[in-house]
Amino acid sequence: MAMWQGAMDNRGFQQGSFSSFQSSSSDEDLMDIPGTAMDFSMRDDVPPLDGEIEALKPHTSINLYQYATDMIGNAGLVIQQPTILRPEDKSYNGGGIGSSNRMMDFLEEPIPGVGTYDDFNTIDWVREKSRDRDRHREITNKSKESTWALIHSVSDAFSGWLLMLLIGLLSGSLAGLIDISAHWMTDLKEGICTGGIWFNHEHCCWNSQHVTFEDRDKCPEWNSWSQLIISTNEGAFAYIVNYFMYVLWALLFAFLAVSLVKVFAPYACGSGIPEVLSAAAAAGVSVAFGAPIGGVLFSLEEVSYYFPLKTLWRSFFAALVAAFTLRSINPFGNSRLVLFYVEFHTPWHLFELVPFILLGIFGGLWGALFIRTNIAWCRKRKTTQLGKYPVIEVLVVTAITAILAFPSEYTRMSTSELISELFNDCGLLDSSKLCDYENRFNTSKAGELPDRPAGVGVYSAMWQLALTLILKIVITIFTFGMKIPSGLFIPSMAVGAIAGRLLGVGMEQLAYYHHDWAIFNSWCSQGADCITPGLYAMVGAAACLGGVTRMTVSLVVIMFELTGGLEYIVPLMAAAMTSKWVADALGREGIYDAHIRLNGYPFLEAKEEFAHKTLAMDVMKPRRNDPLLTVLTQDSMTVEDVETVISETTYSGFPVVVSRESQRLVGFVLRRDLIISIENARKKQDGVVSTSVIYFTEHSPPMPPYTPPTLKLRNILDLSPFTVTDLTPMEIVVDIFRKLGLRQCLVTHNGRLLGIITKKDVLKHIAQMANQDPDSILFN
Repeated sequence: MAMWQGAMDNRGFQQGSFSSFQSSSSDEDLMDIPGTAMDFSMRDDVPPLDGEIEALKPHTSINLYQYATDMIGNAGLVIQQPTILRPEDKSYNGGGIGSSNRMMDFLEEPIPGVGTYDDFNTIDWVREKSRDRDRHREITNKSKESTWALIHSVSDAFSGWLLMLLIGLLSGSLAGLIDISAHWMTDLKEGICTGGIWFNHEHCCWNSQHVTFEDRDKCPEWNSWSQLIISTNEGAFAYIVNYFMYVLWALLFAFLAVSLVKVFAPYACGSGIPEVLSAAAAAGVSVAFGAPIGGVLFSLEEVSYYFPLKTLWRSFFAALVAAFTLRSINPFGNSRLVLFYVEFHTPWHLFELVPFILLGIFGGLWGALFIRTNIAWCRKRKTTQLGKYPVIEVLVVTAITAILAFPSEYTRMSTSELISELFNDCGLLDSSKLCDYENRFNTSKAGELPDRPAGVGVYSAMWQLALTLILKIVITIFTFGMKIPSGLFIPSMAVGAIAGRLLGVGMEQLAYYHHDWAIFNSWCSQGADCITPGLYAMVGAAACLGGVTRMTVSLVVIMFELTGGLEYIVPLMAAAMTSKWVADALGREGIYDAHIRLNGYPFLEAKEEFAHKTLAMDVMKPRRNDPLLTVLTQDSMTVEDVETVISETTYSGFPVVVSRESQRLVGFVLRRDLIISIENARKKQDGVVSTSVIYFTEHSPPMPPYTPPTLKLRNILDLSPFTVTDLTPMEIVVDIFRKLGLRQCLVTHNGRLLGIITKKDVLKHIAQMANQDPDSILFN
């Protein structure tokens, strides 16, 4: 009997079972692990070699008696021949050693949902790139098998570009629809076109035969609500009727927007930029400003911390298609992509850098003020009863805004129209109050008008714009972050454009009345066109937008594409950089970074270096005195065991080890994939029960006879999870997470699994090092 035992030991057998028929040794089993005894005997946790498993796979039967007799040779022992199990026998149940014909190799075909992510969970880019390469390699290998496989390979290669094409087409089409609809709805608050209800005020009067150029906004086809209701547009009662209808329509539109968000699209609230979508953001900025290049740079500078070259190309393609689509729709009827496209003809002088820098300072101060007050209000909304009543909040803020906005024409008009008027370089035919100058000249160069003294309309407009500036500042603070689709670009640009126009008109009048001053006499003679107030409005818009968002390069490019001239890049750069420096001095975060932190999104900011001397072991979980790390074993847990682990924890994934004793790492599996795979197996595969063993190895573990079928989940296992040692500096770990786009990495010591570091752990550690609340990070 000693010889039998020795033979079993030499071949890798284990006492009391035939389990080690499918086991073998390898060099990995001789690894020296500190804290454990050297054990040269075989254990259950040793993975089998593929060669011996293939040799033991049954074709029609397994004769264990013959196999054992061959092994012990002439030992002189008598062994009772065991029963041979055949697939055709009624007693064969698919379990035990002869169960390989009925082993459930699950996930041979992809299952919907496996490999996807829950909402507000970041993407593990390393894992996704690996899976994409494997998928592409498999498709390429099959492409030579048939024509259909070749077509499938070609379509797969172009699928990403096709998606970008669809994003661009949809973004451009929706932008055109929104531009047309927004213009119509804005005018609908003031009146209606009797010649066609679908016409806005401008289009209505275009078709009129009873309008002059000077009164091109007054035509008999366009009727105010007072004209329709009480048949007159004069008097106090008519004013009250128009006032009431303006507020009523504003409330109706606001209620419609917040209801659609609450019922159908809760993720549509806000601007969408804090939610980490590169190509979509590029396409959106492209159609919002008619700036495809600026849109891509914005996505690169502000939106993404992981931005590979492929994403850059595809984002540019999406932005290009979106801009082309919007240009084809031509929503404004001027062959431009935006309503406030401008062209300036007067060059700027070096001295004007001083007021441009002043606008940059104002933009930085405004940005810091807005971020602090808006975040404070949004935090109050989250932590008080106010957040439970989003519809009421939207309606109250809308009512207050409409009541305060109606009396002034600059607050009553849409913000895009206001910016367009502020950017405008006044000509002889302009009828706006901002262009009400006294014409004291005889001749002028083609396309240019000399500086002129301001008329009554200009002074009246200045007072109204000053009040409008105050209202815009206050209202924007309370509206950004409400449960409606709303952005920040246009409101911020409006604040800056108002401030810039006020300063520009002041500089213009100063140069006109004091052109003999030393600062003017060298470059601004009497009767010359020296100052362009519209340029100051544009620089102010860039300064305020930069102060709020902290954009620099992309902002300058956007404004450059907006104006179509290279000559004004230096003023824009000076204002953008000044606003950023001033705003950074008062607070390091831009508005989107602040909202990301407020909402607990797992975003790793790539602009700041991690300079603390901590190690991976200081951040990983579990910490000292914490419960042990929750792991799954590769072939010894049942379906019930795994489901218990899932139900008792909230982790996004689990490391898979050879055994709990050795803690040798095998891979990593996502919680979502486990849940979907087990549920699918229970529904579609007969025999899978709670006692079915789940295994992540290539081959089934040895099982006793008459056991339920095993469940193979190797295909959802990430066999190459990223690992670091426990002594890796956190500076390197943070850099790895940023540049590789990791979702988690595992921590090992001499090959043994010690813990795990998730992106959430990294963000909490960074917050803790910055004396911030680490519990503010909510999502994974």
